[in-house]
Amino acid sequence: MATRKIIDCRRFPSEKNCSLAISGTEEEVLDLAVLHATTVHGHENTPELREQIRSLLQDEITAAAA
Repeated sequence: MATRKIIDCRRFPSEKNCSLAISGTEEEVLDLAVLHATTVHGHENTPELREQIRSLLQDEITAAAA
């Protein structure tokens, strides 16, 4: 079974004080996090953004312990 990934907007400063957390497979989380970053936070959908977000993903179990 693949390790679920998570990203939590509360860990990153933003003007919106966003509280969204997304968990699932790496690709599911990456796709939704990029969509969220572009539509809510105004980032441009670029390969660099995707890689930056991918680098911020955590294993769900590790994130829950933090």
